[in-house]
Amino acid sequence: MDFARIFEFVGNHPILILAFVGTLGAFFASEIMGRLNGMKSVNPTQATQLSNREHAVFLDTRDDAEYSAGHIPEAVHIPLKQLPQRVAELNKYKDHPVIAYCRSGNRSNSVGSVLKKNGFESVYNLGGGIAAWQKANLPVRKN
Repeated sequence: MDFARIFEFVGNHPILILAFVGTLGAFFASEIMGRLNGMKSVNPTQATQLSNREHAVFLDTRDDAEYSAGHIPEAVHIPLKQLPQRVAELNKYKDHPVIAYCRSGNRSNSVGSVLKKNGFESVYNLGGGIAAWQKANLPVRKN
């Protein structure tokens, strides 16, 4: 391995290197936050299986305008900022897995700590959010 060429590449492409390091850092931060919050990340296929097999509940944590533009059918809508005050609305789902999602999976990654504090045992984050759900050609309902 020729380290001189690597250093030359880094010197010639600082913006590319910064973008790579930033993306890598964001990925690791997201994974660490999910683990600290007690949430596992699931992809759209795994989320569908949880819904079909264990009657998982989808929790849409986006704001009202995003929700109205398109959401997973039968999803419970509680914007992330309102969740601590409205978590009691989810109590009837404590025996079911809860799959939280937002646009890309970053905001909803923080839901786990709130739900865990309120007795929810099985909490997941939809990796990639509604964008991944739509990319997988899964159904979306608009209000």
